[in-house]
Amino acid sequence: MTQNQIPEGEERDVKTMGGAAIDGSPIAYIIVLASVVTVLAFVPLSIALGSGKVIPLSQSIYPLLGWLLGPLAGALASGIGTLIGAILVPYTGGFPAIALWGAAIASFTAGAMGEHPKRKYWYLGLTVLFALELSAYAYLAIVRNGIPINTFIFGAFIDWSSVVLFVLPTRILFARLIGSRNFVRVTIGIFGGTWMICGLAHLSQVPFTYYLYNWPEPIWKALIPIIPVENAIRGLSGAVIGTGVISGLKAINLVKPKEAVY
Repeated sequence: MTQNQIPEGEERDVKTMGGAAIDGSPIAYIIVLASVVTVLAFVPLSIALGSGKVIPLSQSIYPLLGWLLGPLAGALASGIGTLIGAILVPYTGGFPAIALWGAAIASFTAGAMGEHPKRKYWYLGLTVLFALELSAYAYLAIVRNGIPINTFIFGAFIDWSSVVLFVLPTRILFARLIGSRNFVRVTIGIFGGTWMICGLAHLSQVPFTYYLYNWPEPIWKALIPIIPVENAIRGLSGAVIGTGVISGLKAINLVKPKEAVY
């Protein structure tokens, strides 16, 4: 048989039989990716002005874990890695419970972006959750602390814009780009998806951190140009790491978890 000969017969799906798995993802995959999150927790990305904590690079790959493993396994991997990172590197962990929640919801939401028939309506429940979190954030800032509405709108740009992107068909567009065989499209999809998912993770954490710290209006105004840049950096680093990982996985034909998006 020559290398250029086209195989005949039906295409077959190769599936692994047996082995421990969670929601279709082998436990070994979960352990490896949780370890990656822990390692990246040692690498600072920037400083959060509102709380003074250091933002770790691991935040850039929370969405990637959801796309690689699916919603449940991805949330478990990012949660385990973040919890260990918060213990070993407390200066990047912030409040462990808040950091753990943000990591888990980021990977879970990323994994739920796909068009799986049994899970295609999960985004509705997530949309309700994010709407409630945005309302709580707005209440604390505008009603309780008297932050001007226009300041809140600009200061919470990545939060409400990410909700809009998630509700619109851009959610499905990003998922399809990530699953493309064209790695330029994959990179674009990962950047857009990371911007959106990290914005939603920020939204899930910020009502709690704002309740604790209550930063004044001058801090709000200082954060307006900084937060979008931070989120763009997460998108860029997530795109670089994610494109490399996904291209490598496809090159070696590693068995893909059942609920993976890529």
